[in-house]
Amino acid sequence: MTPDTQTPNALSATEAARKIRDGLLTSESLVQACLARIKETDGQIKAWAQLDPERALAQAREMDEIRRAGRPMGALHGVPVGLKDIIDTADFPTERGTPIFAGRESGADATIVERLRDAGAVVLGKTVTTELAFLHPAQTRNPHNTEHTPGGSSSGSAAAVAAFHVPLAVGTQTNGSVIRPASFCGVHGFKPTRGVIARTGLLQTSQSLDQVGVFGRTLEDVALLTDAISGYDQRDALSYPRPRPHMLEGCRAEVPVEPSLAWFDLPFADRLTADGAAALNEVVEALGARVERLPSPPAFAGLVEVQRVIHEYEICRHLREVFEAHWDRISPSLQPVIERARGIPDAQYEDALGTMQAARDFFSVFFHDYDAVIAPSATGEAPPVSAGGTGDPVFCTIWTLAGLPCVSLPLLVGSRGLPIGVQLIGTYEADDRLLRTARWVVDALQQAEG
Repeated sequence: MTPDTQTPNALSATEAARKIRDGLLTSESLVQACLARIKETDGQIKAWAQLDPERALAQAREMDEIRRAGRPMGALHGVPVGLKDIIDTADFPTERGTPIFAGRESGADATIVERLRDAGAVVLGKTVTTELAFLHPAQTRNPHNTEHTPGGSSSGSAAAVAAFHVPLAVGTQTNGSVIRPASFCGVHGFKPTRGVIARTGLLQTSQSLDQVGVFGRTLEDVALLTDAISGYDQRDALSYPRPRPHMLEGCRAEVPVEPSLAWFDLPFADRLTADGAAALNEVVEALGARVERLPSPPAFAGLVEVQRVIHEYEICRHLREVFEAHWDRISPSLQPVIERARGIPDAQYEDALGTMQAARDFFSVFFHDYDAVIAPSATGEAPPVSAGGTGDPVFCTIWTLAGLPCVSLPLLVGSRGLPIGVQLIGTYEADDRLLRTARWVVDALQQAEG
């Protein structure tokens, strides 16, 4: 579903923002092109949960008038953005992927929406999420092949960017819900360090694990959006009160020396598809001596279970009233998970939190010697919708549990012609360095191809 490359909706967010700022493009024409693309293709892709074209066009015209009047403009001035439908806005319902919350009005913007408006962005609408941002798949399809899943839980956000509906979208990740859909849909996905982006005004499924991430067409796009929505919020217990990395500066910077990368032989590497493993091995070989292959520490084998315990224990308690009042409206996919979660002892949960902190301590030391870890973004190409689910998140689990910054680069194509992402993971609060390393990796691989 490739659009005419001359249409404004095919622009990257960085290009669109520059053209709008320079008077070479109006926000109204950009939003009109996005809406036309949505009208043309969303009947098949089903990326959008809430859309109000007139409201979006009114926002765009206001941004154009501000530019013409010579008033201050933000970094995303006039650029449309999609929001995962667990993010509260004052002007759209937030239905959280379930009929339980049909028509739910929050009456207020989430912190990140306030920051988007402050940056001049146009909130185009709400993108589809899986049920309560967890397991049960939504109706969204992969734009590269609608017989395949786009991934989840940020299904609509990844698909909307891949389908050229919108240049930027926001999602969340509690396990693999940004990096995996980015890989399946062939777009850039970035989940910064836990605490960089505040979660106030979002559906809470796991206080310990929920993290905000973004989707864009380019590495600069995800850096630009992350800069715009980052910042401290004292209402979020994991938001930290100190300066954030400058993502766009990092993305554009040259590496002072060639980076040192690590590849772990992960204990669940057998879950990679054959073509995914072969393609990733070619990437590692092309980077040559810059990548050191390492055995996984023995503790890695248990971290997937640790993430499961924390996630299930916390969602069961955060949404207790929802499950008790609406059990018959919870999907058959989720019900057995909640029943299992109700049996997790407090002591097991506390032990899991302790192991999570130990993982964080390990990586704090590990990254003294390495600039990034290179790893799969997912198990391979997007599975067919008929397989059920939204794909296996296991290649994201350890990094999300530890709260590390992660980026998925759309570098590979599998045997069925579907995208496969390459994931890079960096150290805490050095997200700018991770993006700088990611750019170097892309350039190095292009040079290796000749």
